[in-house]
Amino acid sequence: MGLTKFRTLYTLYSANYRRRVLASVQHSCFHTTTARQSDDIEYDEIPVSRIRNFSIIAHVDHGKSTLADRLLEMTGTIAKHSGNKQVLDSLQVEKERGITVKAQTASLIYQHAGQPYLLNLIDTPGHVDFSNEVSRSLAACNGVILLVDANQGVQAQTVANYHLARSKQLVIVPVLNKIDLKNARPEAVCNELLTLFDIDPDDVLKVSAKVGTGCDEVLASIVNRLPAPGANRDTDFRGLIFDSWFDKYRGALNLIYVSDGEIRTGQEIASCHTGKAYEVKSLALLRPDERKVDRLVAGQVGLLGCNMRTSKESHIGDTLYLRKNKTCVPLPGFKPQQPMVFAGVYPPDQTQHPVLKSAIEKLVLNDSAVTVAPDSSPALGQGWRLGFLGLLHLDVFSQRLQQEYDADPVLTAPSVTYKIKLKGTKAIAAHGGNETVYISNPALLPDPTMVEEYYEPYVLGTIIAPTECVGAIIGLCVERRAVQKTSLNIDNERIMTTYLMPLNEIVLDFHDQLKSVSSGYASFDYEDHGYVETSIVRMDVLLNGQLVEELCTITHTSKAQNHARDLVVKLKELIPRQMVQIAIQAVVGGKVLARETIKAYRKDVTAKLYGGDVTRRMKLLKQQSEGKKKMRSIANINVPRDTFINVLKR
Repeated sequence: MGLTKFRTLYTLYSANYRRRVLASVQHSCFHTTTARQSDDIEYDEIPVSRIRNFSIIAHVDHGKSTLADRLLEMTGTIAKHSGNKQVLDSLQVEKERGITVKAQTASLIYQHAGQPYLLNLIDTPGHVDFSNEVSRSLAACNGVILLVDANQGVQAQTVANYHLARSKQLVIVPVLNKIDLKNARPEAVCNELLTLFDIDPDDVLKVSAKVGTGCDEVLASIVNRLPAPGANRDTDFRGLIFDSWFDKYRGALNLIYVSDGEIRTGQEIASCHTGKAYEVKSLALLRPDERKVDRLVAGQVGLLGCNMRTSKESHIGDTLYLRKNKTCVPLPGFKPQQPMVFAGVYPPDQTQHPVLKSAIEKLVLNDSAVTVAPDSSPALGQGWRLGFLGLLHLDVFSQRLQQEYDADPVLTAPSVTYKIKLKGTKAIAAHGGNETVYISNPALLPDPTMVEEYYEPYVLGTIIAPTECVGAIIGLCVERRAVQKTSLNIDNERIMTTYLMPLNEIVLDFHDQLKSVSSGYASFDYEDHGYVETSIVRMDVLLNGQLVEELCTITHTSKAQNHARDLVVKLKELIPRQMVQIAIQAVVGGKVLARETIKAYRKDVTAKLYGGDVTRRMKLLKQQSEGKKKMRSIANINVPRDTFINVLKR
C-alpha cells in the first residue's frame, strides 16, 4: 500500500472515530440531562388532579409495546435512540417470541400547559391466555388506550378487551396504529369500531407508533380525556397489591396502587389477607427502572419491599394498611380468572424435586393465574397438577422455568376438569359425602355404575375471519363439536361468529388449525361458559392384558374410536421390542377398540442344522415355541420411563 493511500485511509478512519465518540458523548449528555430534569421534580408533590393511571390494551401484535416506547421517549423517561424496541418487554421469553407476557409499569412525567403531570402507564399482554394480567392491571387504572391495527382491523381480543374495560367503567381512548403502512385502511377500521362498539370515528386518534406520528396527540388525550384517580391523601394509608415478583435478595416485591394516605420507609404495615405485619424497607417508582423515593402518596403506583420472605405471603388483590390502625377495610379488588387447562409437572428425576418446587413457588408469585396442587404418578413419581388459562400460558410458564430458574420440567399433555354427579349413597360416601366431584386426572374417574351424569367445560368462542374462509372454519368447528350461536358481518370482507364449543377440543391444536384453514387471517378469543352435560368414557391401556393405569385417558364417546387407534399406534412406536410378544390394547368398558402387536425378538434355532432328517428341525422349533409360551406366562414387560414421558408429555 502506498504512503499517500495509507494517510488518506487513516484520516478517514480518524474522522469517523471522532464522529462516533462525539455522538456517544452527546447521547450520554442527553440522557443525563433528561434524568436530571426528571429528578428535579418532586413526584409526591404533584396533586391528584394531575395524575393519570392508564393501560394500553389491544390484540396481539397491534403495537402496544412500540407505542409505550414512543411515550417513554417523548416524556424523557428514556433516551431516544434506535435501540428502543419493546423496552418494557424485559423477559427473555418476550424477546424471543415477540409478544408481551407480563404487564409492565412505568411512571412518566409529562409537561402539559406549563404543568407537570404524572402518567402511570401499564403495558399489558394481548393474547387471551394472559387476560388475567389485563384484568388486574385495569384494577389500578381509570382509563385505557384501545389500540387497533389500521391494517388488520378489529380482532377477537380487541372485542374482549373492550368489553372488559367497559365492565370496569373505564374511559376508553380509541387509537389506530400503523397508519403509515401502504396497506393501512383507517376509514374502514373506524367504521368497524362504529359498528361493533358505537365509537364515533371523529374520536379515534390516528398514529404510527414506530415513527412517532401522532403520539403527541395521544399524550394530550390522556391528560384531557382520562379522569384523575379518586384518591384521598387526607386519610390513613391503604394500598392495593396488583402485581408482585420475587427477588432472591429482597424477597417478594409488591407493585401497589396507593388509594388513600401515604406510606413512608420505616413505617409498619399489615396485610388484610394474612394479618401479618411488616416494616417498609424500600419504596420506588418504576421509570421503567427502579427510582427510589422516600414516600408514596395517594394516586401513585409504586414498588414496595417489606421483607416478605415467602411467596405465600404476597397475595394479588390484597390490601395493605398501617398496622397502628388495627382494622382494615379492604379495597375493591378483582376477581381472579379460573384456570381452564391443567397439566402435570414432574421433575426429570426425583432428586430434582426440591429445586423444581422452589422454582414453581417463585414463578407462581409472578404469575398468580397459575394454580398448584400436589400430584403423583406411578410412572413419573411426585409432582404437581398446575392449572393455566390456556395452552400458550402453559408453554410460556414452562419456558420461563427453564430460562429463569434452570429447571427441566416434564409436562404431561394438557387436560381439562370434568364435573361428575354421583348416584347412590355408597358412591357419595366414598367421595367424602359430596354428590358432585371435579376430576382432572383420568385415573380418578369413578366407575360408570357410580355416575349419574357427566359434565364437561364449555367456552364461548369468538372468531373474526375473512368471509371467504367461513366454509372451512365452519367445517373445523363442527368437527370439534362446536355449535354456532351468532354471526355478524363487520363489513363486506370480514365476519364475526360466536361458537359454543367444548374446551377439551380447543386446548391442543384448534388455534393452529384455525390459522391454517384461514391462511393466518382469522383471530380467536374465548371465555368460560360453564359446564354442559356430556358423554365421556375412560380409555384404559392394556399391555398383554395388564392394566397400565398411568396411560389411561378421558375422551368423548364420539371420539373414542379414533383416539384409541392413534394411541396404540403411538405406543407401538415408543415401546421397545422385547423377548416376548406384546399386545397393546385400548379398552373402554371391557371392549377393545384398537390393538397393535409388537413382535418378539426371534432367534433362528435351526441355523446350525446342515442336513439330516426334517424331524430334527421340527423338534427344535417345538422347543422354542414351548419356551416362548412359558416366558409369556412369567415375564414382565419392561416399559422404560422415557416411554411414559413421551406418551404423557405434550
